[in-house]
Formats: sequence, C-alpha cells, structure tokens
Amino acid sequence: MNFQKEIQINTAAQTAKKGLPAALWALTISAFGIGTTEFVIVGLLPTVASDLGITIPSAGLLVSLYAIGVAIGAPILTALTGKVPRKMLLVSIMMLFVIGNGLASIAPSFITLVLARILTGLAHGIYFSIGSTIAASLVPEEKRATAISIMFAGLTLAIVTGVPLGTFIGQHFGWRATFIGVSILGIIGLIASLLLVPNNLKNGKTASIKSQFKVLGNRRLIFAFLMTAMGYGGTFVVFTYLSPILQKITGFHESTVTFILLIYGIAIALGNLIGGKVANKNPLKALLWMFAGQGLVLLAFYFTVNSPVLSIITLFLLGALSFASVPGLQLLVVQIAEKELPGTEDVASGINIAAFNIGIAIGSYAGGIIVTSSLGLASTPWIGALFLLVTVLITVYSIRLSKKN
Repeated sequence: MNFQKEIQINTAAQTAKKGLPAALWALTISAFGIGTTEFVIVGLLPTVASDLGITIPSAGLLVSLYAIGVAIGAPILTALTGKVPRKMLLVSIMMLFVIGNGLASIAPSFITLVLARILTGLAHGIYFSIGSTIAASLVPEEKRATAISIMFAGLTLAIVTGVPLGTFIGQHFGWRATFIGVSILGIIGLIASLLLVPNNLKNGKTASIKSQFKVLGNRRLIFAFLMTAMGYGGTFVVFTYLSPILQKITGFHESTVTFILLIYGIAIALGNLIGGKVANKNPLKALLWMFAGQGLVLLAFYFTVNSPVLSIITLFLLGALSFASVPGLQLLVVQIAEKELPGTEDVASGINIAAFNIGIAIGSYAGGIIVTSSLGLASTPWIGALFLLVTVLITVYSIRLSKKN
C-alpha cells in the first residue's frame, strides 16, 4: 500500500508541473476503452452475423441492447451506488467492463454475446455518469471544464482510432480478437486507476430516484431529452448498418470500410469541437440548424450512396453534423436545470446520457426492422432523415417554450 501511495505522490508531483494530475489520464484511458467497445461493433456486424449464423439485423441488437444497458446504468445504477467510495466504484466499474468484454470474446452463442454486451453497457453508463464528476474534483475550479473535456477526449479518440483499429483486427483475426483487445484496454485502465487515482475522492451528491422523477416532470427538460433521443435515433438508423451499406450498396471492399470509418471518426471529432463553440451562446438556435443540416445530409446520402466518391463526402458531413449536437444538448439540459430546478444539474445530465442511448437503441432497432422489410438496406438514410424532421419540430417547439419563460 505504501508503494502504491509513493507511485501516486511521485506521479502527481511530475504532472503537477504540467497543470493536470496523472489520475485524469487514467480516466481518459478508461474512456477510450469504453468508447471503443460501444462503437466498434458497428464495423463488425457482417463478421459477427456470418460467424454466428444470424442475420445482420439480429446482429444489430448488439448495438441497441448495449445502449439499453447504458441507459439503465447511467441514471438508475448511479443513484444506487451514490454512497460507494468513488475510487472503489471506479475500479469496480472497470472490473465489470473487463469481465463483460472477456465474456464477449468467448461467447459460444448469440444470446451469450448479447448478455455480455448488456453487462458492459451497465458499466459504461455508470462510468460516464461519475467520470466527469471525478475529473472535475481532481483540478482547481478554473480548470474543471478542461479536465472534463480531456476525459471525454478518450471517447472521441475511440471513435477516431479505436473503432477503425478494432474493425481491422476483427476483419483479419476474427471479432473475438477485437473483444480481447478491448479487454486488455480495460485492464490497462483498471491498473492506471488503481495506481493513479487518489483514495480520498469525495463522493458527489447522491442522485436519488426521487430527484430523477423531479427532473422528468419538467416540460422543457422532457423536450430536451426528446431532442437528444430522436436526433441520435436518426443517426443510428444509418450508422448501425454503415458497414453493410458500404459493402453491399456502395460496393466497397471490407478492408476499405476500415479506412472510411477512420474518415468518419475524424469528422466526428471536428464536428464535436466546432459544435461546442457554435452552441456556447445560444444552444437551442444552434441545435436547430445542426439538426436541419443533419436531416438534409441523411436525405442526400440516400441519393449518393451508390457513388464511392460522393458517399464518402456525404459521410464526412454526416459524421461532423451527427455528433456536433452533443455539447449543445448537454449544455442546454444543464442550463434548463440550473434555471428551473437548481441543484438537479448532475441528475439532468445523467438522464440526458440515458436519452442518448435510448436514441441509439431506438435507431438501431428501427434500422433492423427496415433492413428486413421490403424497404431494405438502401432506405435507412431517408428513414433516418424522418427522425431528424421530427427532431427539428421538437426543437422549434422548445424554442417557443424558452421564450415563454
């Protein structure tokens, strides 16, 4: 124990000169692993479906049911574990993450794989609910926003590099190898948390179930959550089945899809950065234009999907717009909570994380229904655009509500 404390002190002293504690990098490493395991399955759907003898829409349940696990884990399990010491909870989450991915790598059947994904999703939900609070507690008040953004950079980096790399590994060495790789990332995050995260972290305010009902009773917050769910739902109608779309309709080779996912990830990172700056002053107005643009690009993808060049250009724009709304949505929820229900900001933010994943679950499930129907795989872009049309209407109504208050 003394040796561990010595490592923590020495490392903290070294990183203090740079202004950021070493514990923050442990959180970022863990976020990278968790982000990779959530999205990497998108590039592996055809491989998993072929290996387990199931349809691609059935394999798509690995996306939607994982998202449901996150949606449950974010608000409910965070409330139930509110009194658990933060470091103990953080380490326990990473252990659950490693176990979930380990089980996925040896899953003998589709049902077992689904259960492993749900287990991992539960870990994901709690992690991102408490991770930002822990990150903020590690630094002075004026550096809290920077600390949180660095932790979430692990998630963005996972989309940019982890997903393409995991897809490449899965295509060449089998999808089980990808889950083994993600488990190793989890072990690295676990060890980093044990060594670098201090033992004396203060517990945040417990987000009680009662306070969550209070948040869900606020009309403006409900519409903000609906914007989140529908906006992400429209994205994942297409994103879940992006790999089979690019292979079966556009005509790209399996290996080329990995490169396209890298381009898509870069677009997401840029969009997230730009979206955050644009939404700073007036998030609702910015979100209206983002959702409208995303809907138009989804509709355009329906027409450009047969062209290799035009499809890549459209996907770059889609990636940028799809995730540009994330900072604005989080900011909007926090602003509404601050104004109308002071003290519930963390609870509202946690429920919004759940709303993101409910949207993912709805979108990926709807995509599966479309793929198996007479509409087929090619119809997913314009169906996704309909989701965004509804999102735009909700946003317009939310703007009217905000003017009344």
